[in-house]
Formats: sequence, C-alpha cells, structure tokens
Amino acid sequence: MFKNLIHATFFCAALGAGLSVQAAPKEVTYLLPAPPNSPAFAPWIIAQQKGYYAQQGLKVTFVAGKGGVDVAKQIGAGNALVGGAIGDTPIIVRANGVPVKAVAVLGASGVTMIATDEQAGIGSIKDLKGKTLTVMSYSDTTYYALLASMRKAGLSKTDVEVQAAGPSGVWQLFSAGKSQAMAGVPDWVVNAEDAGLKVRLMPRSEVFESMAQAILASEEAIEKQPEVVGGVVKATLMGMRDIIADPKQAAATFAEAVPSYKGKEASLERVLRLYVEHVYANQQPLGHIDPARLDTVRKFYVSEGIVGRETPLDELYTNRFVDADDVAAKQ
Repeated sequence: MFKNLIHATFFCAALGAGLSVQAAPKEVTYLLPAPPNSPAFAPWIIAQQKGYYAQQGLKVTFVAGKGGVDVAKQIGAGNALVGGAIGDTPIIVRANGVPVKAVAVLGASGVTMIATDEQAGIGSIKDLKGKTLTVMSYSDTTYYALLASMRKAGLSKTDVEVQAAGPSGVWQLFSAGKSQAMAGVPDWVVNAEDAGLKVRLMPRSEVFESMAQAILASEEAIEKQPEVVGGVVKATLMGMRDIIADPKQAAATFAEAVPSYKGKEASLERVLRLYVEHVYANQQPLGHIDPARLDTVRKFYVSEGIVGRETPLDELYTNRFVDADDVAAKQ
C-alpha cells in the first residue's frame, strides 16, 4: 500500500508538472498608435522577437490603431487591455471620461525633436519666427510640444507657418527645402538625413518637456489583471534595456523581426542611438513616470484649452508596475 501511495504521488507530481509546462499563455492584444514596423516601436518588437513576453506567460498580438487617442479610447471601451501612446495622452482622454492610466513611460525626456536645416541659420526657438515648419498633424502630440516650445521662447503659433504634412510628408517637405524646420520623432530626423539634408537639432533645454511613449492600461485591467499589465511592462522594459545596452545589436534584432529593414541596419542603429541619447537617457528606474513632469504637461494642456478640465494627477498614471520591476531587477 505504501509503495502504491508513492507511485500515486509521483504520478500526480508528474501530471502537475506536465500541466504547468503545457499551460497556454495568456493571449493579449496590444494596440499600437501606428503600424508596428516603425523603429519607434523597437522596444516592443525586440521584446516580442526575443521571447520576453512569452517568458511572462503572454502571447502578445500587436494591432495598429488610429493614433494614441484612438488607442486610449479603445482600451477605455474594453476592446483591449493595454496599448501604446505618448505619455500625454491620458491627460486628453481622462478629461473626456475615458478610464485609462499610463503604467510606464519609455524615457525621461519627450519623444519630440525640433530639427532645423543647418543651412538656415536657426540656432534657437526664437529664430523660428517667420519660418515654415512641418508637423505630422495639428492633433499630434509633437505639434503640441512645438507650440509649448514656442510659447516658452515668447512666440505664438501666428509667428510661424506650420504645415501638417502627414507621417511621410513631415520629413519629405523638410528634406526637400520646402520648410526650414520640423517637429517630429527620431525616425524622421534620420529619414531627412538619409535624404541628404544636414540637420541641426534644437537643444533639449529649449524643447518643451512633454512625455515619451507610454504603456497605457484600463483601470479595470490594472485592478483585475495586474499580472498581465505587469508582465507587459516588464517585458517591454527588457526590450528597452537591450537597445540602451547595444543599439547595433538591437538594430539587427529589429531587422530580423521586420525584414523590410534588412540591409538598413546602419540607419536603424542611428535612429535607436537618437532614442537612447535624447529620449531614454537618465531614466531611473526605467519606465518611471515623473509626476512633476506630467503635472507641467497637464497644466499646459489646460492653459491652451486643449482639454477642458484639469484631471487629478493620480488618475493619470501609476508607477506600481515599474517600481515592482525595479525591485525584481535588483534582487
């Protein structure tokens, strides 16, 4: 009888282990604000390519939304648990009752860069007066960051001519000499350089302190499925760490995942280095949302009438998953 009990115990243990190994990963739809083949989404794509989501027991499928505000609305409506947008986005949508929060932001600095034609003799934001600038759209966060940067320098939007040109036109018009400056992301800066333009970047000190890309989650997901939200945050930050540690290798990994970048690894590496130097730099711990920075952005959106009311700060973000990841990384 004792022998049979031992056999039964070993059988149950083996069966339990087998079930554990074969347990299906949790399927998660992650909404991105644009198609996932952009270098801007490298932390996510690299995390997927290197199996970091799978390590968290997640099977992540990326689906393109129609911009960050649309992503937030879809998450708030329950059509997805998590998604990506600029860290400013909760300020906009919470004012309209959409129940989402930022749960991580990928960088201590804003993702917006203001680039000028080196031959135009523009050395500061004040020098933009009377010039033509391109932006992706008049509702894009990079446009709001441009307006705030000009206001910081004592300029209004009537002091310049701003053209909304779409995600390709924003750098194409700039590189063709049809505008003297551009507000955009690192990807477009390298695109303009590859088109033959000598680009000068405005000093970070002159550019408004908006936010980097963020991971958003619904309040319901944060409360009821924290292991999923935490797993997405942890895996994505692992992808970000890889980029910071070795942009060249990260470019190669991205090109493996997105074959259209095969043979373009050198340009891709330059894009990733811009993110590392200008966006990701000096963030401790990685993913941490700075309440003071978020508050500054919130006040600007209200003062400009972009949102109608000032949402309480603690309704816009949580660092609980970032703090947990940082503790785990140090153990």
